[in-house]
Amino acid sequence: MNLSTLVFGRRLANREYEDKKIGWIEAVPAMGLDGLGSSSYGPEATLTVLIPLGAFGLVYIGPVIGCIVALLAILYFSYRQTLAAYPTNGGAYVVAKENLGEYPSLLAAAALMIDYVLNVAVGVSAGVGALVSAIPSFHPYILPLCLVIVFVVMLANLRGTGEAGWLFALPAYLFIICFLGAIAYGLVGLGLGDKPTPAIAPPPLHPAAQGATLWLLMHAFASGCTAMTGVEAVSNGMGSFRQPVMRNAYLTLTIIVVVLGLLLGGVATIASAYEIGAMDQTKEGYQSVLSQLLAVIAGHGAFYYIAMASLLSVLCLSANTSFVGFPRLCQMVAADGYLPKAFAQPGRRLVFTVGILFLSGSAALLLITFGGITDNLIPLFAIGAFLTFTISQAGMTQHWRRRSRRFGAKLTMNAVGAASTGAALVIILIAKFAEGAWITLVAVPVAIAVLKMIKSYYISLQRELRKPGPITLEDIEPPTVLVITEAWNRLSERAIKFALTISPDVVAVHFIRLGGPDREEGEKALREEWRVEVEEPIAALGLRPPRLMLIPAPYRQLHEPLLRLIEKLDADSPEKRVAVLIPETVKDRWWQKLLHMNRAGRLRTKLVKLGGPRLTVATVPWRLYREEQPAG
Repeated sequence: MNLSTLVFGRRLANREYEDKKIGWIEAVPAMGLDGLGSSSYGPEATLTVLIPLGAFGLVYIGPVIGCIVALLAILYFSYRQTLAAYPTNGGAYVVAKENLGEYPSLLAAAALMIDYVLNVAVGVSAGVGALVSAIPSFHPYILPLCLVIVFVVMLANLRGTGEAGWLFALPAYLFIICFLGAIAYGLVGLGLGDKPTPAIAPPPLHPAAQGATLWLLMHAFASGCTAMTGVEAVSNGMGSFRQPVMRNAYLTLTIIVVVLGLLLGGVATIASAYEIGAMDQTKEGYQSVLSQLLAVIAGHGAFYYIAMASLLSVLCLSANTSFVGFPRLCQMVAADGYLPKAFAQPGRRLVFTVGILFLSGSAALLLITFGGITDNLIPLFAIGAFLTFTISQAGMTQHWRRRSRRFGAKLTMNAVGAASTGAALVIILIAKFAEGAWITLVAVPVAIAVLKMIKSYYISLQRELRKPGPITLEDIEPPTVLVITEAWNRLSERAIKFALTISPDVVAVHFIRLGGPDREEGEKALREEWRVEVEEPIAALGLRPPRLMLIPAPYRQLHEPLLRLIEKLDADSPEKRVAVLIPETVKDRWWQKLLHMNRAGRLRTKLVKLGGPRLTVATVPWRLYREEQPAG
């Protein structure tokens, strides 16, 4: 077993594709970690905005989170209809392309790709930030820890979606059990007593520094909406589900949304009852909202540390949602010609390797740029998601409108979804514009422009390589074949033999003074050897022997004198094409490459780039230590 097989697993055949698809048990951790992890920073982001209200801010946490949960419910029922209408892939890009046209689909694709990259950077940095707050000695290693986590998640996904799902299943389901259990226990306690007694009292809230304003509540709502990112992942990942596809997709979406809704509602209720507020993360003694919630319910016992460990794992691994959705989105966009074709090519494990690598590299670059501290990127986080929510629901509204009137209820549901998410998007943009949301408004059009440029290139390429019509045979005269010859050896012999099967007009080209001004090349000896070993045996068979041509290389480069020779041949015989055969030894080991100058490779590159349309370049390989040895 070699290293690549050990790390990535064995190479999979196309017929094994169905076997590597996943059910709902693997899909919840594979596609839901983003949504589950956002339940930690969504409510906290809302409470952070409400800090100026002090204890009075807890009056508003319930209504604000209630609006977010209601919007989540609308999205759930809307996306159920999307999954039913597009069972193979119900992402915003596909829905917009089929119902709204090119530019809305590119808008959805660009916004979602940017949001996926941000999700990786923000999720990983949030998890590492929580880890560092628990273990301060890790603080100098924030950036290396972020990069290591991105690398681990990348490797897991390069092995396949199913492997990634099973790898992340334990922390995901442990998180669900711990926090839903803690919230249920806390709610039961609230129901049994008038005034709950916390196991560990949370820090006291400050008195109000200002009154509640519409702007402040809008800002709190916009911050809390970060908890809804990741809902799109199921519709984008429909191609990952095994049969029955719809049942697995429905179950996955339902579990993610229901758990997220219960977590949001439970956190808001318990925070209000126990007077838990957000704390300043820059000051000593910082405790996250979920940390305070566990402390007031269960104290700092073993359960607390198990639950917090699951939270840290889910936050760090929440990037996996992007690793499922981003490559499949890129595959669809590339299949339509808006991204390089490599994005649409499955790799050794039948996953879209280039998309995974591109996402990893982009997120790593973002983390390096910001030193692993991505607080300034959080205001951008929900914009791409809500933009795609709105486009998807608008596309579904158009989809039902085109069908018939009997789909009126479904049309109404998606229309409500489009209006709700559109209104939320406007609120987020207004509330977060000065904090950096304007960057997304610039980045999305730039991404669309890049996608259009790639598409234009492929269109121009197809136009140039258009179907030529019936084949024409007027210009099929054998070409003049130039064989690059360093010396008379077995490699040159093979090249000459092959050249004689192509054309009777063969010229062996040897470069003089290629090794420098002080090197004696032995031209006279080479001519004599060529006459005895090549010309005379071939002439004895009644064939036209190859000519030996010695041309100077005053600047020790092969391509310039060879191109001049080709130009002269074209001028002398414009009716004949020219073919160049380049003998080359195949290097199997890395150290063999260090011991050779790679002149053959450089010459081939230059001829392909600079040669005219009538020039053909081919390689004659010699496989070191694998060729048949001469008898005796």
